[in-house]
Amino acid sequence: MTVLACSYRNSSTRMVIMRCVGPSEFFLERVVFPFELLSFECPPTSEVKVWTHGLGGPELLETLQAEELGMDIPAASPQVDLVQSTSPWEFSWSDAV
Repeated sequence: MTVLACSYRNSSTRMVIMRCVGPSEFFLERVVFPFELLSFECPPTSEVKVWTHGLGGPELLETLQAEELGMDIPAASPQVDLVQSTSPWEFSWSDAV
């Protein structure tokens, strides 16, 4: 099963419940505190619903598709070899090449 790296930021001043439902019985439910950033993985076709609790009971705040919450993950940076100097206090740029 392929997964999509997603993130959701609760920009409200109230605690919310994020529910993510996807294919193959995928289910994820998390409490997200005000201004918290939640990172998670889910199938790309999942649906995300954000709920809060109002005076009349649970209230649906928003419904999103997982693709809308997808994160751009940069490719891994190349490995850099560290250069050891003979003295811990001396460094020459020519040694680094």
